Amino acid sequence: MISGAHVIVYTKDAEADRAFFKDVLGFDSVDAGHGWLIFALPPSEAAFHPSDKNGQQELYFLCDDLKSEMAALAEKGVTCSAVQEERWGSITRIRLPSRSEIGLYQPKHPTALNLGGKTD
Repeated sequence: MISGAHVIVYTKDAEADRAFFKDVLGFDSVDAGHGWLIFALPPSEAAFHPSDKNGQQELYFLCDDLKSEMAALAEKGVTCSAVQEERWGSITRIRLPSRSEIGLYQPKHPTALNLGGKTD
């Protein structure tokens, strides 16, 4: 039985991005050895989108109130991009210390977060 998911974010400054996840986003973590932090994440879901190439992934965090979350991040010195309104949600991007970006969005669609890996 699959019991979880492990997300890997490749970055040119892993130490700074780990500190951002720990100190700014406030995610709990375990030390897998030698300061290699593995973070506990909120419940997650996966979607598969058509593409011309394989191997491209994106990381998005979901929230119930995008404007409130952006305000809370701003209080911590985090700058978010302008909000884009898409048919599937309101989205912004957060720049990590490594200069890579992660998405943050408020979905307009039903989510699979409470299914726990089960389908109807």
